[in-house]
Amino acid sequence: MTTRTGAIALTAVAAVLLTGCATTSGEPAPASSAPASVSAEPAQPVDPVADAPDEESVDPAAVEADADCESLIEPTLIDSFADIGWTYQQQEFRIGAELVEAGFQCTWGDYAVATDHVQVFGWAPLTAEQSAGAQEQLLAEGWVRADVDDHTFVTEPPQFSIAVDEDGFGMTYEFGDGWVTVSDTRQGLLLITPPSG
Repeated sequence: MTTRTGAIALTAVAAVLLTGCATTSGEPAPASSAPASVSAEPAQPVDPVADAPDEESVDPAAVEADADCESLIEPTLIDSFADIGWTYQQQEFRIGAELVEAGFQCTWGDYAVATDHVQVFGWAPLTAEQSAGAQEQLLAEGWVRADVDDHTFVTEPPQFSIAVDEDGFGMTYEFGDGWVTVSDTRQGLLLITPPSG
């Protein structure tokens, strides 16, 4: 496990396995177009184009063949999911209605029974231009941006979150240098190891 995930990831795993993240359909909640009136962190006025990375550090062709739902998270977490009967369904990666080529999203849950208890992880390669456009679109729809320790997070408006982590954050995208990840909570992003080319 990387130093980034560390002890926080173990805490997040325990939270996932004990409390889970509920959705009403077994899929992550869609983006809402309603503006946010309350936010867990103050939104910062930003220029997504100016803040976008200048270079791409991920070559989609180099990682596409090896990247999948089982390589995106740690084997110990996969083992923990298997112990409680969870498997995954892999879907296309979308930011709102926009399909991101070569990306994928994984919804883990117990598909042997009807359930709304799932965990979502996803990754996609993203150019600087795509990153800026995606952030701009999400912010226009009322999502909230936060820059924390050189990481850029864009989280759904808290009043529309179906599942939240212990800090109150629901579905969140993290925008990196040439990539984007998503989880149904911001804390869940700590469990993702983005592929590298």
